[in-house]
Amino acid sequence: MKKPPAAALLILLFCFVAFAGCRSAFVSTTITNNSAAQVTLIEVNYPSASFGVGALAPGAQYHYRFKIQGGGPIRIQFADASGKAHTASGPDLQQGEQGTLQINIESSGSISWIPNLTQIR
Repeated sequence: MKKPPAAALLILLFCFVAFAGCRSAFVSTTITNNSAAQVTLIEVNYPSASFGVGALAPGAQYHYRFKIQGGGPIRIQFADASGKAHTASGPDLQQGEQGTLQINIESSGSISWIPNLTQIR
């Protein structure tokens, strides 16, 4: 069996290294309902887009992954079990950041934000 030319192996190695370094910056977000009652109409707005979920039971989590386009604060709004609307602003997000963001809905209706984000570009 004939060996491939060294130049072909070098090109293949270059392509592998070049494509292995290419990746997009994503934020993996988890919303956790730490309250004793169901929350509904949950909407999260982040720079350039939004996502949501209809309801989260007590102790339940919702996972979502997104890419930041632009910069600005992240916000959440939801309704508690009595139908009262709650809104909270979180940390500023910047394009090119990646990592995790934990959003905790507490019993008082308050929100705790736990960002673990780094800039990759």
